[in-house]
Amino acid sequence: MARLVQSIFVSLVALLLCGWAAAKTVTYDFNVSWVMANPDGLLERKVVGINGQWPLPVIEVDKGDQLVVNMYNGLGDKNASIHFHGMYQNTTSNMDGANMASQCPIGPGSSFTYNFTVDQNGTYWYHCHTDFCYPDGYRQALIVHDSDAYFADQYDEEFTVTMSDWYHDLVEDISFLSLYNPSGAEPIPSAFLFNDTMNSNLAVEPGKTYLIRLINIGAFVGQFFYIEDHTFKIVEIDGVYTEPTEADMLYIAVAQRYAILVTTKNSTDKNYPIVTIVDSDLLDTIPEDLKLNSTNWLEYNASAAHEQAVITYDVSSDIVPFDDITLVPADHMELLPEPDLEINLTVSMNNLRNGNGYAFLNDISYTAPKVPTIYSVMSAGTLADNATVYGEYTHPMILKHNDVVQLVLNNADSGSHPFHLHGHNFQVIDRAPAYGEHFYDYLAGDPVPFDPSNHTAFPAMPARRDTFVLPPQGYYVIRFVADNPGVWMFHCHIDWHLSQGLAMVMIEAPNKIQETHHIPDQAYEVCRAAGVQYEGNAAGDTEDLLDEAAQNKQVAFLPAGFTARGIVALVFSCISAVLGMAFITVYGLSEPKVLQKDDPVDDEVTHETVAAGGAEPKLASAQG
Repeated sequence: MARLVQSIFVSLVALLLCGWAAAKTVTYDFNVSWVMANPDGLLERKVVGINGQWPLPVIEVDKGDQLVVNMYNGLGDKNASIHFHGMYQNTTSNMDGANMASQCPIGPGSSFTYNFTVDQNGTYWYHCHTDFCYPDGYRQALIVHDSDAYFADQYDEEFTVTMSDWYHDLVEDISFLSLYNPSGAEPIPSAFLFNDTMNSNLAVEPGKTYLIRLINIGAFVGQFFYIEDHTFKIVEIDGVYTEPTEADMLYIAVAQRYAILVTTKNSTDKNYPIVTIVDSDLLDTIPEDLKLNSTNWLEYNASAAHEQAVITYDVSSDIVPFDDITLVPADHMELLPEPDLEINLTVSMNNLRNGNGYAFLNDISYTAPKVPTIYSVMSAGTLADNATVYGEYTHPMILKHNDVVQLVLNNADSGSHPFHLHGHNFQVIDRAPAYGEHFYDYLAGDPVPFDPSNHTAFPAMPARRDTFVLPPQGYYVIRFVADNPGVWMFHCHIDWHLSQGLAMVMIEAPNKIQETHHIPDQAYEVCRAAGVQYEGNAAGDTEDLLDEAAQNKQVAFLPAGFTARGIVALVFSCISAVLGMAFITVYGLSEPKVLQKDDPVDDEVTHETVAAGGAEPKLASAQG
């Protein structure tokens, strides 16, 4: 018996030591600064680099690793942060990198260490989440390798592919939120990149299988993806493994990710175009010199021709990509039960009193608080579960621990919106219109909101992901479990729309946040250096946490009718107009008057006629 106990003990110790050996700490030191780059070959410009380099380094870890990123802001003139997109951040939502939600902005000359456990797997990315700065190049892939993935032994090699829109102007030089852009038209990109360049190759060998990770790290435009004369198997979306599913075309909105298996042909006769097509329906205008279709190559033979793809698709009519809502998770997680909480939201776009175009969820345009929301939670004590603490214009939603939450998102806007939820993936249980109906067919009629009494049956094992596209004038319905206490943003991932306020904040189990989260001293140092308060409610009030009088507020709405001031101005304008017309009429009907005067110098006859209507002058004699 003693030997049996000893054997079990030794086995347990061996297992623990094996686990400790497998998990490791992966450390990156990032000096964020400006560098010069020319990715499309058309214009060299200033971009955000890391350690003097651009493109930025790909972060790679194994599932279970501790990721440490020591970041120094060397930009000199801009705040910064890092959001690790798709990371759950269990017990570390203060490492989520969302400015004024989960941290203070990291000002020029300040440092911050992101430190968290990566207990998940798949394809992710990282980017700046302070103001709207990642269009300036501050974004790159984050890959979590998993030797236990069900498809781990089904491929020979892997590639990571990023696609993005690219601007020749710095964000600060683009006039977007402006009186001169009242329609809120998004800035048109200057080019579209593939792995931060153009006309590139993925070198492959015949008869092998490759895992290709696809990430849209753009700020605005979704893209269609396919490989000429090849099909592929989808095995992952947004970090969620799926049943292997055959497809030949994908739609990848900004912030979405896929992992696909591609098996190559058994010949090296030619190279095959990898084609990306811009979703041009998102663009208000299309400049003549803007190339909407890009060709890169699955390169079988470096010596063979690299021919441009022949594009025959029309984005607005006949492109029907694979429908992601039909994917079945590999873990076969069933539809969550009926929700404990339902959140109903409507997206709209409108102008406010300053003339700028803004975006709204239920008529609230997200406005950052004076105190980052996570710090309001930590300093609110027993009032942490009172939404008033977090201000009206952060659009806070308090979620109870382990509640099933159903979020219904209706779109009153004519554009599509890829919405992302921090800290979670979610079940996608309904959407309209479907891809087969084509999103933009809906624009012919009025918006169609979700009808809880009239909808198709929800799937038994719904697709899960963390970014999903809300169709124009349609809706979607998602469910998730509030099992991750933290402060989480829910927002449109078109970065221009986020800057317009298309966001809200979820405060999930605030009392649990207080129990599980530890805010390092360095975080408060960053706040002090940036001059940002880190205690109190959204208004910065530390005495009365329910007093939001001094909170940051969204710009006021345009009045539905005339204000009192406007009425007075209109009345006096009308009176002035009537009096003016009367004087002109009387003056015009009067006889012309002749003015005569002597010229004291040369006594010449002069004449001057003052008359209305340009009457001919009359000669007058000088009086002597």
